[in-house]
Amino acid sequence: MSKSRTASRPSGFIRPLVHNLHAYVPGEQPKIKGLIKLNTNENPYPPSPKVLRAVQTAVDGRLRLYPNPTAEKLRAKLAKLHGCKPENIIVGNGSDEVLALAVRAFVEPISEGRIPRVPNQKQPGTRGACPSETVQYFTPSYSLYPVLADIHGAAKNAVPLKSDFSTPSVAELKRGQQWNFNAALTLVTTPNAPSGRGYKTAELEKLCRAQKGVVVLDEAYVDFANENALKLALKYPHVLVARTFSKAYSLCFQRVGYFVGHPELIAALDKIRDSYNVNGLGQIAAEATLDDLKYYRVNFKKIIATREWLSRELTKLGFRVLPSQTNFIFAKPPLFPAQVWLQKLRNQKILVRWFRAPEVSDYLRITIGTPVEAAALAKTAWAILR
Repeated sequence: MSKSRTASRPSGFIRPLVHNLHAYVPGEQPKIKGLIKLNTNENPYPPSPKVLRAVQTAVDGRLRLYPNPTAEKLRAKLAKLHGCKPENIIVGNGSDEVLALAVRAFVEPISEGRIPRVPNQKQPGTRGACPSETVQYFTPSYSLYPVLADIHGAAKNAVPLKSDFSTPSVAELKRGQQWNFNAALTLVTTPNAPSGRGYKTAELEKLCRAQKGVVVLDEAYVDFANENALKLALKYPHVLVARTFSKAYSLCFQRVGYFVGHPELIAALDKIRDSYNVNGLGQIAAEATLDDLKYYRVNFKKIIATREWLSRELTKLGFRVLPSQTNFIFAKPPLFPAQVWLQKLRNQKILVRWFRAPEVSDYLRITIGTPVEAAALAKTAWAILR
């Protein structure tokens, strides 16, 4: 008996949309020992000893039980920290999950067979798609955004930042006629990644007020910045702020992130959240983190001080280092192209990040490690330039 056509070709079972997806590319997780890892923006300092003890204590018979399905205790502690109610908060498997939930909850996929409308003066930035089908973001920014839109089958509206990676003003966006003020979902990385540029809350508020759809202010790096925009999520019913315990609070391994926003938006997201989406040890670790914020705030100051020191040292060597309000710097290296520097540093067992996109391909993104790691990078860069 001959095999059926579909049985011999498993790819025939896969949706065309999935066939054509370009998956998110994470930073390299090295398998070689002894590397200085400055490529994935992890905190160089360990979690608080109190957090480690809390997690270790929880490794007991509870492992056979399901965790709290809504991260109830953690939401209560976060609500107290942010001056809101637990109903204003949803916790996810990292902020990546809540970002994905936002796309699913607020954006319609492009209808199959629908002929896209031609953009006109009244609908700038739609690129033929309905505003209800549009995920909008600045570029460059978090490279997961277009992937989430593609997975959902939504339209993308990527609008360039200015040459210094600042956001265009509302007036400039209107003049450019590419930005869509009616987009179903607008995602803003603030401070920006990969540039490290910080944005003033007053500027973000003007943009939020002009938008008719949902706006997510993605504040993954905000603990290293001069200011935050959390108040906007509690002031405007269409604004959500995303936070994570990964970057500043040394819990990448546990994957805990959350949104703050209007209870109606949060309730909508909760409807489509996976059951038991946040593991129990992650919840316990995050709760213990909030009980020892003093420890982390000391680490924030250390990272910021190291960031400023490394920026000065690399500038002396001829690097063009952009001002940063994150736990990384974005630097244009001298003498060789950035991609060549990537390999030269790797040859010396130092990992940094390079992006292929034309608007950022001249730069390296360098995570702020410990003072010893920063000194090793500066010394290696000096040796390469000799």
